[in-house]
Amino acid sequence: MNLLTLFCRSREFRERLGVSRERLYRLAYAWSHDPHLSDDLVQEAMAKALKNAGQLRNPKAMNTWLFSILANCWRDHFRRARPTVNVDDIVYCHEDTPEREHGQHEIVTRVRAAVGQLPLAQRQVLTLVDLEGLSYIEVAEIVDCPIGTVMSRLSRARRALKQHLLDLGPAESASPPKLKSVRLVR
Repeated sequence: MNLLTLFCRSREFRERLGVSRERLYRLAYAWSHDPHLSDDLVQEAMAKALKNAGQLRNPKAMNTWLFSILANCWRDHFRRARPTVNVDDIVYCHEDTPEREHGQHEIVTRVRAAVGQLPLAQRQVLTLVDLEGLSYIEVAEIVDCPIGTVMSRLSRARRALKQHLLDLGPAESASPPKLKSVRLVR
């Protein structure tokens, strides 16, 4: 037997291991802030050190070796504690399909174009109230006009926007063609 093997089996090794317990605990507690988990980690690290004492290459580097064992125990703790998901619980379908996203994009494009065709005063009031969510009083202060004017411009803007979008008709790609019901005769 060589000197290293004798050291790993010696009383001196076990004594140094026992003395290192407090340092290992301080380090584990600094990492986890949980006294029970720290005890468990140190216990596991010391058990692994005793079991694998033959792997210690340099007795002078025993603390480094023990700290690396503790670090591995810490990583293993997280691997074991990682939540798992049952594969059967995962939903593999998604509501947003390319067709739906394209249809939404078409609608947004059409509404923006229709808003762009409104007179400036109506466009200002419509965007401030409907897009920004401002009150009529706030809009009246911003555009410097009476509240009644804000309300009438908003009403006219909404009516014109509705009419413009209805005149365009349904977008060809925004929705699938409707099928006529067919009655089967026997």
